[in-house]
Amino acid sequence: MNVSKDKVVSISYELKVNGDLIDSAQADNPLVFLYGHGQLLPLFEDNINNLAQGDSFEFMIPCKDGYGEVNEDAIVELPKEIFVIDGELQEDLLVIGNRLPMRDSEGNALDGTVVEITDNSVVMDFNHPLAGQDLFFTGKIEMIREATPEEISHGHVHGQGHHH
Repeated sequence: MNVSKDKVVSISYELKVNGDLIDSAQADNPLVFLYGHGQLLPLFEDNINNLAQGDSFEFMIPCKDGYGEVNEDAIVELPKEIFVIDGELQEDLLVIGNRLPMRDSEGNALDGTVVEITDNSVVMDFNHPLAGQDLFFTGKIEMIREATPEEISHGHVHGQGHHH
């Protein structure tokens, strides 16, 4: 059986950026996903298409095809007052490098990283943390199986004890 649409694929992998290990999944706790349903970067899926169980992979995804270039418009200065909850500034959250859940003016959820703190404002970067970075993947196809009709209709893998 080969990796193709509507197959459940289990992989072990390492993701490196500039030689630094950013993310990984080991064979004893692999990443399991439904192939062809947009759960992974399209170019990642393209690179493992048609591989078989036991096959290894190694490829690079350039930033433009990964998480995009850094968008300077996504780096914004916010008034410090928005970090006041119940009359108290949430200073424990305001640490450079912290990633915080936020909402935009339309109420959409988005995460931002604290990049600078001044007396009156906080500069937040709402780019994906890997924006502007080339992604280097190595790994192995651990297992492939047919997806159930329910998994295909729901668009994701169901594990033991999975409930909606």
